[in-house]
Amino acid sequence: MRYSSIMNISLNPDVAIGYKSPSQQVRVITEKWFEENMYCPACPSDYLEPAPPNEKVIDFICPRCDERYQMKSTKRALGYRVTNSAYLPKITAIRKKTNPNYVFMHYDAHSMAVRNLIVVPRHFFSPDVIEKRKPLSSNARRSGWEGSTILLGRLPPDARIHLIMDGIVLPEHMIRATWQHFTFLEEIPTSSKGWLTDVLSYVRKLEKPEFTLADVYAFEDELRKLHPKNKHIKPKIRQQLQLLRDKGILEFLERGKYRIVK
Repeated sequence: MRYSSIMNISLNPDVAIGYKSPSQQVRVITEKWFEENMYCPACPSDYLEPAPPNEKVIDFICPRCDERYQMKSTKRALGYRVTNSAYLPKITAIRKKTNPNYVFMHYDAHSMAVRNLIVVPRHFFSPDVIEKRKPLSSNARRSGWEGSTILLGRLPPDARIHLIMDGIVLPEHMIRATWQHFTFLEEIPTSSKGWLTDVLSYVRKLEKPEFTLADVYAFEDELRKLHPKNKHIKPKIRQQLQLLRDKGILEFLERGKYRIVK
């Protein structure tokens, strides 16, 4: 249960007294922090509840909207890739739209404080951002097991919602508003969602409020590498821009020219 309306970035190492394994200590400390400080970014609920022990990929559940969250913590800054759980169950969950939201915590092991806390809503995920890892060797205890890697850096910045940035807690109302901007992705077929998020990523890379179709066409070769089976890259780009316009993310100004709205 959350104890305060304001996040406390300090981690409490005392809750892990009695645990010898460093990994267990980190898990207990970060999960306790999450339980006491985290709210639901998807709805007005000001706390989350721990998931039942038999839930394998879910750590916390919102008692109000039933959104489910998996938490990962690291003392290293988050990079392009994040190692995650078994590949096939993850892909299956994404296709069935039963995958959880992910919360990534970056903490400072010396000061025992949360430096960055990022939530990635489940509706941003597609099989395109999940990479299969090499199977474990025949000598491994789980021989043949295939893990997965989340290509976090391939997602547009809109998918990485900061709750805490460089030790600064960001306003809850801003977090929830940002979450709602892209809930329309839940309606997009999983098979085509990767295209939409990839095009949005390149639009964001332009870093300007207004852009032209030619600006996005400049990424044609990169998009071809990401989607090698598609032979009609430019029409696909136009299709995604139109969808982003229809959903209020972009505004059409004139032929071949757009403005970013959100």
